[in-house]
Amino acid sequence: MAFELPSLTYDYDALEPHIDARTMEIHHTKHHNAYTTNLNAAISNTDLEGKTIENILINLDMTNMAVRNNGGGFYNHNLFWTVMSPNGGGVPNGELLNAIERDFDTFDEFKARFGKAGVTQFGSGWAWLCVKNGGKLEICGTANQDNPLMPDIGCGGTPILGMDVWEHAYYLNYQNRRPDYIEAFFNVINWTEVARRYAIAK
Repeated sequence: MAFELPSLTYDYDALEPHIDARTMEIHHTKHHNAYTTNLNAAISNTDLEGKTIENILINLDMTNMAVRNNGGGFYNHNLFWTVMSPNGGGVPNGELLNAIERDFDTFDEFKARFGKAGVTQFGSGWAWLCVKNGGKLEICGTANQDNPLMPDIGCGGTPILGMDVWEHAYYLNYQNRRPDYIEAFFNVINWTEVARRYAIAK
């Protein structure tokens, strides 16, 4: 079965004023759709056909740029849409908050470090919150559509929160003000979903 563009669980305008409807529509129907289409073309009639996206990325030949870029783009955006919500923002609770405070001292320190990972990512890329062996949390960044599942990326673990800092994620509304977009992103984080992913990954 070919990979399919997932439907969103909320309307394109549901994240306003933090992320505008036009950006969401273009991001989903144009960018994510292109990654999906190009990934299917890249794996067609190869031994990757029929495998899960996670299996493809974990065992990826990093010189296969078509699968690296489009497989990463497909997976990253699948995660991205789910970790945002119209009812997002605030502070997590329970096990996830305990882990954040254990590994980053305070939620505010986590927020500062995660934001910095996004601000300082040169060019296009992502900021990630990952779960390492034993449940330890780590913040890191990757370029382009790379992600922590890929081998030898310098950023390992299972991603449970990803923030897209490509310009197409924010430029219509925020232009070159990436820090403003990052601050707004914290208002839509779906901590319930991030906590669910943490519980599975730890």
